[in-house]
Amino acid sequence: MRQLFELCGEDRAICFSPFVWRVLFCLKHKGLEFDRVPAMFLEKSEHGEGGIPAYPTLRDGDNWLSDSLEIAKYLDHTYPENPLFGSEAAEGQAQFLNNWFDGTIVMGLFPMVAADVCAILGEDNAKYFRETREARLGRTLEEAVANRDQAAEAYRASLGVMRGTLTQQPFLSGDKPGWADYAAAGPLVWSRIVAPDFALFQEDDPIHAWFEKMLDLFDGFARNAPTVA
Repeated sequence: MRQLFELCGEDRAICFSPFVWRVLFCLKHKGLEFDRVPAMFLEKSEHGEGGIPAYPTLRDGDNWLSDSLEIAKYLDHTYPENPLFGSEAAEGQAQFLNNWFDGTIVMGLFPMVAADVCAILGEDNAKYFRETREARLGRTLEEAVANRDQAAEAYRASLGVMRGTLTQQPFLSGDKPGWADYAAAGPLVWSRIVAPDFALFQEDDPIHAWFEKMLDLFDGFARNAPTVA
């Protein structure tokens, strides 16, 4: 049995975690079958022995794993066909890239969409989310999103290295998508699901063209994901 425990809103069809989406892409890349188990923030204790530690959590037979990068490594070691990394060196470099993706793509985006996330949670989960995330931000969710348009300009500028790479090759991983593409795209799918009217990139931006290709992968798997109405 292979299960992926993933974060959802009050509407369990809305599954939005940026880190879960990284793993979803990786599982699709590997061509592996799996069951999706949507769960809310406060339901971690209800799954597995002693509860699951975080989203995502992958259960593969008797193996339980959390952390999207560790799951990707596990998938490559356990199911070597269709590699995500391609070499031991690339897997080692992934830790550096993962830190950059988290620090720049995820954390740069978080203040701009956190209020949208809170809005789709049930009362108890929204209370938990607000208390914990406002403590991290040092301000209210509403204050964080108030200057979103200006923040988006700075956010786009922060992705210059990524943009430059995509003017030189079709994917971050080269001629074909790999782990780096999935790790970068996961947070952008997150934004698309919880704030579908928030246009992150202009159509002439190479990142926009690349993201459109990512949405179309695996028969439009990410493009067809339910979004907030």
